[in-house]
Amino acid sequence: MRAEPKPLVLVIEDETALSELICAHLEEAGMQTQAYNRCSLAQRFLKNNFANLLLLDVNLPDQTGFAFLAELQSMNIHVPTIFLTGNTLEENKVQGLELGGDDYITKPFSFPELVARIRAVLRRAESTQDLNITKNVRTGDTPFEICGALVAPLHLEITFAGEKKEGIGRKELGILAFLNEHRGSVITRKELIHAVWGIHADVQSRSLDQYIVKIRDLFKRHGHSLDSFRTVHGVGYCFGPEKDTATSATTA
Repeated sequence: MRAEPKPLVLVIEDETALSELICAHLEEAGMQTQAYNRCSLAQRFLKNNFANLLLLDVNLPDQTGFAFLAELQSMNIHVPTIFLTGNTLEENKVQGLELGGDDYITKPFSFPELVARIRAVLRRAESTQDLNITKNVRTGDTPFEICGALVAPLHLEITFAGEKKEGIGRKELGILAFLNEHRGSVITRKELIHAVWGIHADVQSRSLDQYIVKIRDLFKRHGHSLDSFRTVHGVGYCFGPEKDTATSATTA
C-alpha cells in the first residue's frame, strides 16, 4: 500500500533553538520541515517550490511576518499560514487573521497543541481544495456567458446557440473563466498558466497553446466567433473589444 506523502511545513523563525525544537517535534509527528531565519530565504524557496503550510514568526530580522504574507499574496503564492508570536495583544491576532492567516499561536506554547493546530489547518485546506476544478475555478462558481456561449462550472458544460450542450475540459474551463474575469486586459502567458495550473506547476507555453487551440476549435464547431480573443505577440493574450486594449493585438 502506498504511503501518504508527508506534508511540508516551512518554519520561519529566527530563534535557532526554538526553530530546531519545533522541527524535531513536527518530524516526530510525521511531517517534513524546512527552517529559515529570514523571510527573503523562505520567499526564494516558495517562488519555485510547494509547501503545505507556513509556521511564520511575526517578528523577523528582515521583515514582519504580516508584511511577508502580504508580499506572498501579491505574488499569487498562497500557502496556509499559522503565525507565531510572543505578543498577546488581541489587535495583533486580529490583524494576522484579517491578512489571511489561518491561525495564531502565542509563545510559549505546548508542542502537542502546535501539532494539533497544524493538522487542523491542513485538514481545512484540503477540504477547501476538494471543491476546486482548477486553481481559479470552483464547482460552486456562477455560470458565465462568453462569446455567446454559457459556461457552467458545476457540470463542466458549455451551452451554445440552440441549447446545444457539450462537455468542457477542466483546463479549458479555467482558461475561459480567467479570460472572462479579465476582459479588456492584456494577460501574460505566465499569468494565465499560474492562474489555471498554479504557481508551482511545470507547464510550458506549448501546452497552453494546445488548450487555446482546443477552445478555438470548440467555438468554431458551433459557429461562434472568438475574434475578440487575440494574441498579443511576445506577451500573451487579450480578450475583449479591441478599443479596450492598449497594446496592439492580432488574432492567433
